[in-house]
Formats: sequence, C-alpha cells, structure tokens
Amino acid sequence: MTLSQFEIQDIDQTVLLWLEEVRKQTLIAMQQQLDVDTKHDVRDLVTNVDRGNEQFINTKIRNFDSNATIVSEEGFGDHQRDMQGNVWFVDPIDGTMNFVKEKDNFAVMIALYIDDQPILGWILDVVNNVVYHGGPQIGVLSNQLRLDPPSDDALSDGIVLLSGARLLYGMFGYDKIAKAALGYRVIGAAGPSFLRVISGHAVGYSSKMMPWDFAAGQVLAKTLGLSVSDIDGRPLDMLSSNIVLVATNRAHRDILTLHKS
Repeated sequence: MTLSQFEIQDIDQTVLLWLEEVRKQTLIAMQQQLDVDTKHDVRDLVTNVDRGNEQFINTKIRNFDSNATIVSEEGFGDHQRDMQGNVWFVDPIDGTMNFVKEKDNFAVMIALYIDDQPILGWILDVVNNVVYHGGPQIGVLSNQLRLDPPSDDALSDGIVLLSGARLLYGMFGYDKIAKAALGYRVIGAAGPSFLRVISGHAVGYSSKMMPWDFAAGQVLAKTLGLSVSDIDGRPLDMLSSNIVLVATNRAHRDILTLHKS
C-alpha cells in the first residue's frame, strides 16, 4: 500500500490531535494520586495512566484505521505475528519509573509501519509540550519546526546514553563505550533518549527495548540519516526485544567496533 504525501500529512495531523488530548489527560492525572502497580518486578511499574492512555490511543487508531493492527505495551493491542499491512505501535507512557518518581523524562510514543516500512513516528514530550513527529516522506518536525540532520560526530566528540543496569554490569561493552565517549548519561527512558540523539544533544543511545520502545524513534532517526540497528549492527526485529543502538553514522561505527573488540 502506497500513501500519497497528502495522506501522510493527514494521518500526521490526526495523530497530533490525539496527542493533544493525551497530554491534557496525563497532566490532569499527574495532579492526582496515581494507581501504581508492578509487572515483572518491583522496578517494572505500570499506572492507571499507562492503561488509560493506551486504551484511549488504541480506540482512536481502530476508529481511524479499520485495517489497523496494534502492538502496544499494556495488553490492549493485538498478538501480531508479522509486519504485513498497517501496524501501529503504542507506548502510552515510556519511562514509567521516571513518570512516577520524577514527573519528568517520560514520553508518549506512537508509530505507523506499512508492510514493514516506516511511515510515521510521534514522540510526545508531555512536560515540555513538544511533539517530535514525521517520517521519510515529510521529514521530521519539532512541533512545527523542521529539524535538520544532526552533525555526524564521532563517539569521542559527544555524549552517549546507555542503559544503567547493563552499564553497571559491564554488558554489551557498555563500559568501554562509556569510557570512549566524551561523556555518558543514563536517562532511564527510550523516548527522551532518542530525542537527545535526534536533536544532536547526544551522539548515540543503546539499551534493551521492546518494539513499542523503539518503533517511533527508529522512524524519526532514520529519516534524519542516523543509523539504527541492534548492537551487532543487524536490522531490528520489529516484533521482539532488541539491544537497540541509534547513533550518528560515525559514532555507530565506533560503538560497533568497541562492542565487537
């Protein structure tokens, strides 16, 4: 299925309207007592806002796109087996620990892929009221400001963002990567970390992620000419967890070399 630029822009504007509503609902909920539960362990949090946002977004998608299948975090999506057709990815609160404890450094993310091709991605920075959105046919915008590709800096020239747990235990060469970079940071959420790379504030980011964690960021990053792969340099599996690496082209090469050494 091929969409015209007009159709792409129509979808983009429609989702931006959904995200306006999601932001309002999320901000209201943040002023109230959150209902916080755990999933796999005590650090894997889920709240009433995660569930409410996902139900809201998934309902909007199904009403808008009758052919949609949805891959989403909190159990309101579909059990998708392949990437054929219109596949939407939804992360209703990315960085739930940050959302609960910091009230910052979290995001809402949506992406659309058609027949395994990236079409559009949206990352909403709720606190700062900025949506990074776009795709290959329309470019990437921060709200209405079009973004230029970030400078192609090497790892030694910039900050790298890494998974804290895997850095702590020296997994995937993260310790060597952190030492080789000009500096390193741990944000604890995929969306805000992707945004730092997309906007040129970091040269790379790597962490273990589920599809809803990386689907939107991959669309935006690749549109801006950044490299996205798993930590071994292979294309991402869109329907399972990956050790994801997004970086400038030079930093990507540097990181892969360190990881394999």
